Amino acid sequence: MNPTIEFPTIEYATLAPLLLVFGAAILGVLVEAFAPRYLRKSFQVPLTLLSLIGAFALVIVQVVRGDLPTAPVAMGALAIDGPTLFIWGVILVLSAVCVLLINDEGHFVASAASVPGSADEEGAERAGHEHTEVYPLALFAVGGMLMFPAANDLLTMFVGLEVMSLPLYLLCGLARRRRLLSQEASMKYFLLGAFSSAFFLYGAAMVYGYAGTVSFAGISQAMAQGALLDPLLLLGFSLLGVGLLFKIGAAPFQAWKPDVYQGAPTPITALMASGTLVSAVGALLRVFWVGLGNLDWNWRPVLWVVAALTMMVGAVIAITQTDIKRMLAYSSIAHAGFLLVGVLATYDTGAGNAVSLQAILFYLLVYGVATVGAFAIVTLVRDPGGEANHLSRWAGLGKRAPILSGVFAFFLLAFAGIPLTSGFFGKYALFTAAIGSGQEAGDSLGAWMTGLVVVGVIASAIAAFFYVRVIVLMFFNEPAADGPAIAVPSTGTVTVITLSLLVTVGVGVFPEPVLQLANTAASSLFIR
Repeated sequence: MNPTIEFPTIEYATLAPLLLVFGAAILGVLVEAFAPRYLRKSFQVPLTLLSLIGAFALVIVQVVRGDLPTAPVAMGALAIDGPTLFIWGVILVLSAVCVLLINDEGHFVASAASVPGSADEEGAERAGHEHTEVYPLALFAVGGMLMFPAANDLLTMFVGLEVMSLPLYLLCGLARRRRLLSQEASMKYFLLGAFSSAFFLYGAAMVYGYAGTVSFAGISQAMAQGALLDPLLLLGFSLLGVGLLFKIGAAPFQAWKPDVYQGAPTPITALMASGTLVSAVGALLRVFWVGLGNLDWNWRPVLWVVAALTMMVGAVIAITQTDIKRMLAYSSIAHAGFLLVGVLATYDTGAGNAVSLQAILFYLLVYGVATVGAFAIVTLVRDPGGEANHLSRWAGLGKRAPILSGVFAFFLLAFAGIPLTSGFFGKYALFTAAIGSGQEAGDSLGAWMTGLVVVGVIASAIAAFFYVRVIVLMFFNEPAADGPAIAVPSTGTVTVITLSLLVTVGVGVFPEPVLQLANTAASSLFIR
């Protein structure tokens, strides 16, 4: 009897956005290998932008046609459902605008292999060399960001995690100024990221030992039929949680974020603060809601403590920061805590979970857009040695550059959740979903969820203090005689800031269309 061979089935049309990004990244590597140095950037920039825009267009086509798959694709490896497509669209938009920032000159070192301050580095700068490898590296990172939240099993998710992380480790060490700080950030991110990946992989092995499968549907089915207090399962989900919580910067796994954000080139910081967070939250939802949904009474108390701690750590420690990028890093930590409130807002009914997922998707979009806009403005405030990141250098900036300072102040108000900004409706949606889930579950859990929302409101009030402190510093202090210069923004930077401002204002005034889009996406989450 001849054995039959099952040939793999690949839904190329459904996977087209992902394949386009990876294909462009591979083509970018070939450009680096064969194109003359002086022609590489002229190839890389259009290739990168067109691939991201094309991938976004393919996502829109799938949404408009409404032909979403009703089951996982690629032999069950990837789940391309409504939330996946929404997250893909957000990541692609944020990545495209970050590429416009990357395209600006002066952010990346001329020769990363040279010792900082050496004659080789100075010679590379005089020769006008550029590291155009950043474009295919960024595309590989974006491809990993797309793959990570779409994974339908733990091994595919691990591959997505590594494809996303490895290029970012390199990109963090390529800052043109403050080279040693940049290299330190790269090394810290690499070492701590490797530890978190090891935790994730070991957790996946433990869960496989319990369930006999790494697919989320199989894990969920094994838990429905087996013991929920099995040591392999509990150890496995704990280790998985460590790996995922590290990626979103949740406390107590947040220590890498401020150092990495501060040392990395600011366009890469913007990409990590927006795209990586969106991707990691999507993966967290896939694991905790789909794979470990039957274990919610075990992970809820732990995640409650992590969410409360993350919000308070991010808000309180941000007050003490004197570097604008470190302050925004701690702000990002606090926002990760707010998103965990949404992850905890699980209902007994699918319709209720759609409400929570809608709030999370909406928050990811509005926070990511405002974050990219804020970091774009940071790139324009310059000292002779590079960006003027110390807060004292921002004193009186509102009198020297009122429009730029006003836009930055608006982004800070959006982070604080002030009404008529997109951030207000983002927090309102998350907190409303959390209270609603608690009320449906009963008195005990309702009190816990209400208490978590109270912690979130307190953290928001604390965060508003340090946001307003920066605004007061810019508009109510006198500028120093040797204050920082405002760089003439490129067309790309102007485009990034303008789009970010329009979305932050527009969604703050008219949130309903985006909320409806997020609700439509949330209603088609694959549970099996």
